[in-house]
Amino acid sequence: MKFPCRLDKFISHLAELPRSKARASIKRQEVSVNGEFITAHDFQITQQDEVLFQGEQLVFLGKRYFMLNKPVGYVSANVDELHKTVFDLIDEPNMGDFHIAGRLDIDTTGLVIITNDGEWSHKITSPKNNKFKTYLVETQEPITDESLDMLRSGVQLHNEKDLTRPAKAERLANYGLRLSICEGKYHQVKRMLAAVDNKVVELHREQIGNITLDENLAPGEYRPLTAAEIKL
Repeated sequence: MKFPCRLDKFISHLAELPRSKARASIKRQEVSVNGEFITAHDFQITQQDEVLFQGEQLVFLGKRYFMLNKPVGYVSANVDELHKTVFDLIDEPNMGDFHIAGRLDIDTTGLVIITNDGEWSHKITSPKNNKFKTYLVETQEPITDESLDMLRSGVQLHNEKDLTRPAKAERLANYGLRLSICEGKYHQVKRMLAAVDNKVVELHREQIGNITLDENLAPGEYRPLTAAEIKL
């Protein structure tokens, strides 16, 4: 939310009301700014103004950032009619304008970042900024030296014109590797393993850019990012 801001937008966002109901409340003189009732829905307010809605003060909390350890079975969406979403795991006020910085498939676990700072999230998710996302991958077939070399050089995905950008690939076990990519193509890790004649059995994201999933977070738990993590 940017300031100065229209009063109806501010009420709608913080009281989690449709804009039409926010306007009706303003017209009924249920909203005051700095002690004065305002009836103009396009009245401009600043972040320093004291706004009361039905006697309760509304406070804009500013830009916020959370890391979540996503479990299996949750989709990376704000709302979904069929499945639980990662937002069902976040118990915070005024989440209406939050979005997910780096989505994960329903069967993929690990680091998800949720924020209301669009400029910041673009910096860590845009392929142009070369921020690697790191995954732990369990595979169906053994990981060969040849497949590692292919992943590091770039592979041809089905229905894609160009090769993937070079990845960082480290074998951790016969059926496990750490894979870092700086792109965000649809189902990219799964498609990359398919391109080297293998299949992903389990997939877990442990890092986005320089932000690493807190090992103290159990699946389904979250915490705010630290100031240092935000600067990363």
